[in-house]
Amino acid sequence: MLTVGDKFPSFRLDAVKGGREGLGGPGKSFTEITETSDPGQWKIVFFWPKDFTFICPTEIAAFGKLAQEFADRDAVIYGVSTDSEFVHLNWRVYNDDIRDLPFPMLADVRRELSDALGILDKEAGVALRATFIVDPDGTIQWASANGLNVGRNPQEVLRVLDALQTDELCPCNWEKGKPTLDPAALFEAA
Repeated sequence: MLTVGDKFPSFRLDAVKGGREGLGGPGKSFTEITETSDPGQWKIVFFWPKDFTFICPTEIAAFGKLAQEFADRDAVIYGVSTDSEFVHLNWRVYNDDIRDLPFPMLADVRRELSDALGILDKEAGVALRATFIVDPDGTIQWASANGLNVGRNPQEVLRVLDALQTDELCPCNWEKGKPTLDPAALFEAA
């Protein structure tokens, strides 16, 4: 699995647009997303195994509820699975929890991005529940992966983004607005 310090791979994927635009129907609902989309932004790229499942919509909806928080931090969210853009659209139409999803759902049907990242489950052939925080230069600054049966915590992704954006030393459980560590002050106190 690619990790901190690695360049996020190049990609070109079809996607269902976020928001109401994504419900415009075939020909109006789709767009193409690449690694150069949204220049100058941090990117939160998270993967789920399959559409029309049980854990996945809980995570996707939770990221959707935090979308404005991420946007306030100059970050865009890309949700990705190995399902097609048509399956994504159908799922959005029929699932109340993700119908108004404010970010695009990318279709990695050839599994090229999942494979390049090293996050394909060896037995199921679908993406693990992997999450990447990518800085505006395209470098991975945080990577995490859960197995297929355990959901992740989008609030933790937001907390880590906050910490990364301070460019300071952040202690365990640090939260935005709390003091960071000052090594010089720690040595003076000793």
